[in-house]
Amino acid sequence: MVDSFGRIITYVRISVTDRCDLRCRYCMAERMQFLPRREILTLEEIAALADIFIARGVRKIRLTGGEPLVRRGVLELASAIGSRIGAGLDELTVTTNGTRLEHFAAGLYAAGVRRINVSLDSLRADRFAHVTRGGDLAGVLHGIDVAAQAGLAVKINTVALAGINDDEIAAILRWCGQKSFDLTLIETMPLGEVEEDRTDRYLPLDGVRRALEEEFALTPSLRRTGGPARYYEVAELGVRLGMITPLTNNFCDGCNRIRVAATGTVYGCLGHDQKVDLRDALREGGPAQVDALLDQLLAGKPRRHDFRIGPATVPAVARHMSVTGG
Repeated sequence: MVDSFGRIITYVRISVTDRCDLRCRYCMAERMQFLPRREILTLEEIAALADIFIARGVRKIRLTGGEPLVRRGVLELASAIGSRIGAGLDELTVTTNGTRLEHFAAGLYAAGVRRINVSLDSLRADRFAHVTRGGDLAGVLHGIDVAAQAGLAVKINTVALAGINDDEIAAILRWCGQKSFDLTLIETMPLGEVEEDRTDRYLPLDGVRRALEEEFALTPSLRRTGGPARYYEVAELGVRLGMITPLTNNFCDGCNRIRVAATGTVYGCLGHDQKVDLRDALREGGPAQVDALLDQLLAGKPRRHDFRIGPATVPAVARHMSVTGG
């Protein structure tokens, strides 16, 4: 799959559900209206779409949500897709909030998953509960430990939030060093109405990097994972620090991905509404009709997102991150 700018699409993020057991303030509204279950792809349909993507050259698939581990039968889906590793697919990964890792980590490993990303924005129980609107930090940390013991490589994703966790980013990095976890910092993105002013929480990562360099030796890394992060080796800790900067440093020239929502709607860009709907095409026309719509999507895939933040910021798109498959 190649778009009109010559970018080769080898990575697909598939949301298996828009539902989540947390309500992170930068991600969704406190009282979310989730999609009716009848609008969500069946697990068999998700597996069928994965096969179509793999046949067209996709090498990496990530299962996301919402929170993917709240979807009943998700381990069976992971096993079905994981069976394609070595037969067209290089890697199956998962992004999770960690609340259910205690019960799912071993099953994910058995399904073929070897790496997971865990969203974790604070190591202080009170702050974690505030950001997630009630989440239990101790349970998440225990789940992360269980995942590591099961053999899963854990990467921590932290959204940098001014006035909330900006004073503990160095501590989170040190903790990751103690655990041998890589860390990726992410700037908050204007997606969906979340009932709060993102302008007050926006923390540019160039300033964060300069602050960290007063304590750590950050060496630019040549490592690339096919994603938007730019990495630094942290010599003192033996881990990598990634930074995703959609606002301060656009990274779209190397975009290699598309995103599938739980409804089967496929977006060419996180920050645009350019899309095609594959659910009915799959049900009524099969792979040939899906392929035709994918060609249409690739032809119109935007060159770049246009995230902006400042006074009276409005979301780049109305949908929440959890709908798109964050």
